[in-house]
Amino acid sequence: MEVGKVQPNLAVSQYIVAPLSAQQRAEQQEIIHAVESVNRMHLLGEYTELTFTFDRAARKPVLKIVDTRTKEVVQQIPAEYVLRLAQRHHNEQRG
Repeated sequence: MEVGKVQPNLAVSQYIVAPLSAQQRAEQQEIIHAVESVNRMHLLGEYTELTFTFDRAARKPVLKIVDTRTKEVVQQIPAEYVLRLAQRHHNEQRG
């Protein structure tokens, strides 16, 4: 299972990212435990797993359903375009 894997296509170093609050860290831990449980019980099938990452640029958690044989992302929540919109909005508000 991939938990918190860095996405190399994101240039995170371009952004100044505020640290996560205690509540955000607790929410992340809760999501990680849920993802681990789903994968351990094979709730999405034998060749499918749920992954969790945090998009620091958009400051949003990202859940993906991945085909473990092909590594293809079957579904992503929120979608990539939504993350880029959130990132743009966050950047515009900062100035």
